[in-house]
Amino acid sequence: MRILYFAWLREKIGHGEEIFTPPASVTTPRQLIACLRQRGGFYAAAFTNEALIRCAIGQEFQPLDTPLGTAEEIAFFPPVTGG
Repeated sequence: MRILYFAWLREKIGHGEEIFTPPASVTTPRQLIACLRQRGGFYAAAFTNEALIRCAIGQEFQPLDTPLGTAEEIAFFPPVTGG
């Protein structure tokens, strides 16, 4: 799975994307966040408050409890505002 990180998530983690194979038990973005947080260090810091995290699966905005299914790409980013 290709994971993309944007804005301050990218800054805290230290890179904008990676290839990661989550365990089979990870079936939602929320569970993927928990899995990444367990990696510690920069990941734990970036995903401290999941209320500030939004995601897109296959370039479509989705709630964090959406099933990942066979997703090949997921993006994490902070809330965005227009203006």
